Amino acid sequence: MPKFRPAFALAALVAVFAAPAAAQEQVLNLYSARHYATDEALYAGFTRATGIKVNRIEAGEAQLLERLKAEGAQSPADVLLIVDASRLYNAQQLGLFQPVKSAVLDSRLPPSMRGTNDEWFGFSSRARIIVYNKAMVNPTDVATYASLADPKNKGKICVRSGSHPYNLSLVAAMVAHMGEAKAEEWARGVVANFARAPKGGDTDQIKGAAAGECGIAVVNSYYYARILRSTKPEDREIVAKTSFVWPDQAGHGTHVNVAGAGVLKHAPHRENAVKFLEYLASDDAQRYFADGNNEWPTVKSVKVSNPALDAMGPFKSDDLSIATVAKNIPAAQKIVDRADWR
Repeated sequence: MPKFRPAFALAALVAVFAAPAAAQEQVLNLYSARHYATDEALYAGFTRATGIKVNRIEAGEAQLLERLKAEGAQSPADVLLIVDASRLYNAQQLGLFQPVKSAVLDSRLPPSMRGTNDEWFGFSSRARIIVYNKAMVNPTDVATYASLADPKNKGKICVRSGSHPYNLSLVAAMVAHMGEAKAEEWARGVVANFARAPKGGDTDQIKGAAAGECGIAVVNSYYYARILRSTKPEDREIVAKTSFVWPDQAGHGTHVNVAGAGVLKHAPHRENAVKFLEYLASDDAQRYFADGNNEWPTVKSVKVSNPALDAMGPFKSDDLSIATVAKNIPAAQKIVDRADWR
């Protein structure tokens, strides 16, 4: 079930919606799939800067999309905040967003970090990396995404379901770079190299590689960064047994994805919603937003001080537009289905 943050209880929402129009002008109703402690400071900063109170409902992406479909034009929500291009694409295909034209967003965010028709925007980025067991795998054997399909890695790969948004977006990027036919051939090669049937989340894949259940794990960067920052003995053991590569540094670069947001089609406080997106592109908000999940700001001039990310070092990222990735999601889903990447 969706959960209400204690500071933004249902009673408060009811009171706001019953208030006079003038009072409503100082409100933003946010549906968020994020759940990080640093986000509290983020929203408090927006209120300090604008005087606009943030009412927030927090739930999983699928729950929020179902809620918005059910509410239709009567929805009280102004902004939807979710992660991954595939989920943003789903929301856009449902007709949930409206275009936003903003000089602030135009000047702060690169074109690669915005959806078709400026209906959504990426505010933090994460990379899809390859983690490997140092005793089992030579890093030169996993230097590219293509190498995941190489027969020399047979029986070595741990990865989530192909239908999970993180993998769908990676496959969609492969479609953009090599076409559908070759992307499907690649996906079939990856499946042929599985050490086990896909199960669990990205952390489970890392643990599998550390335990020797597989030699290779395909994961989002922030999962590995969390383990790098941890002082738990079991996590220190994982770090000792594993390392990682930024794939395709000699080619297109490492695939990146986003956490993003858009103004909802029926937003009752549209002006406040646009202000909120503009705030998310500010220097302070970018630091809170990205560092809260060990990610990187999408505003290139903003730097974060994060010991895990610093330890992981710089890398060349794929400059493929997130909108292009999103456009290829339907093709990616067909590919993973045909490849039996369950």
